[in-house]
Amino acid sequence: MLLLELYRAQPRSYQDVSQDNSRPSLGDLRKTKLTLRQINRLRQLNDIRQYEFREKLQKIQAQYAPPAQPMM
Repeated sequence: MLLLELYRAQPRSYQDVSQDNSRPSLGDLRKTKLTLRQINRLRQLNDIRQYEFREKLQKIQAQYAPPAQPMM
């Protein structure tokens, strides 16, 4: 857990429970096939995660950057 997460509200869940049909029943032996809508949603979620990671990385780099040299 990051310190910033203590002061920020938790983001909404990435999982949409109403769209979750991944729970197999007793007779299911085959893998489920992903629809194009599901694949597109996974791609969008991956893009969001990459964007959030880049933002977090920029904040960390700003925190640990060497201090600026004073001009004389």
